[in-house]
Amino acid sequence: MVGLGVMGRNLLLNMADNGYSVAGYDADLTKVKALRKEAEHRDIRGAENLAELASLLRAPRAVILLVPAGTPVDAVIKDLLPLLSPGDLLIDGGNSHFKDTDLRTKALADRSVLYMGVGISGGEQGARRGPSIMAGGIPEAYARVRPLLEAVAAKANGEPCVAYLGSGSAGHYVKMVHNGIEYGLLELIAETYDLMKRGLALSDNELHTVYDTWNRSELSGYLLEITADIFCKSDDRGTGKRLVDVILDEARQKGTGKWASQDAMELQVPVPTLDMAVVMRDLSTYKTEREAASRVITGPVPEMPAGRAPFLRQLKQAFYAAMVITYAQGMALLFRASQAYGYGLKLEDVARIWRAGCIIRAGLLEDIRAAYYNQPALPNLLADPDLMRVVVDRQEALREVVKRAVDSGIAVPALAVSLSYFDGYRSAWLPANLIQAQRDYFGAHTYERIDAKGIFHTRWESE
Repeated sequence: MVGLGVMGRNLLLNMADNGYSVAGYDADLTKVKALRKEAEHRDIRGAENLAELASLLRAPRAVILLVPAGTPVDAVIKDLLPLLSPGDLLIDGGNSHFKDTDLRTKALADRSVLYMGVGISGGEQGARRGPSIMAGGIPEAYARVRPLLEAVAAKANGEPCVAYLGSGSAGHYVKMVHNGIEYGLLELIAETYDLMKRGLALSDNELHTVYDTWNRSELSGYLLEITADIFCKSDDRGTGKRLVDVILDEARQKGTGKWASQDAMELQVPVPTLDMAVVMRDLSTYKTEREAASRVITGPVPEMPAGRAPFLRQLKQAFYAAMVITYAQGMALLFRASQAYGYGLKLEDVARIWRAGCIIRAGLLEDIRAAYYNQPALPNLLADPDLMRVVVDRQEALREVVKRAVDSGIAVPALAVSLSYFDGYRSAWLPANLIQAQRDYFGAHTYERIDAKGIFHTRWESE
């Protein structure tokens, strides 16, 4: 293991606990010393340089990189290459951009070194106790490490949450979309929080109760579980407040959610809930401007004084509908990307390995897995009869929540755009004909007709 940060160290300990002999290296030697101390009785070695690490491994070597994406990955590969032999295997377990993974795979193949891009999700606890592992690359390389990955992965109903997903960068692409879905779900939860905090004036204790209750229902999932916990945590700096109430309202990002949106646009796959989640994180960082605007721009007061209990029932149903729609967008992106990039993804496998260990694990994934088991080539989850019914039965709640939010001046862009995506997807006709006429009018971009084959252009302006 190269990279002994939180993820690398815990994954290495996980491997050792499952009976594997492992070695670790980090440029920060204090992390190497910490690993040696934590190793205790386990068969773990700490290396003080890459040459020592390479010497500890029997041929053919297998080396996992868990370092920040981008130039750090290339730097480690450059330093490792002189120490490797033909047939050795490098596994990038970080959040590398999928196009970088494709380039590295080709470059290392020219040196007869195998390369895999492997998405790993679950955070610190997942790495230590069992993450969800999304493997891509050469099938023969996966076969070599499959027993190890299955041993350390999370288990759902006894099944290891790891799979070989496809060639090249398939693993990193699936992890990227996983993170895009995560962005969408986090934004949806944040919007329900805003509606309850400012709209209904719920206390932190009441918010905990709501999210805890939701998590014990059909909405169950890791993100709701931790959300419920967050509202119970007190600030340890003596403010007497809950910690969440002293955290600055600016949400940062490392790029994977943005990458998912960018590639969806390249492939012309609509993922508006994912897009809006990125947008709202960006907007949150304009704190100074928002504070200034709040003093001069008027609008409705963000409160909903009447009907607390009925609204909470609607909000739960609205969130569930939007949750399904968000997964539908992400899975539709994977469906199209698999065709475009030749991954050969089995979306049932994707849903299966997301059921435990990963950040977006939720009870809903059992239904998503079943949908792809029944229809492996399903282009969109909204076309599955059972999941479509989940949304259809809750659409009125989603509409009412969006209406109440609009009337109260509370921004709910992810909830609203999820509804618009649903309405657009179920519509046999969209006003895009007018857009195409406008494009032809000002730019001679041509159009197609509904009553004749071919490409047409009209001189719209009168002589």
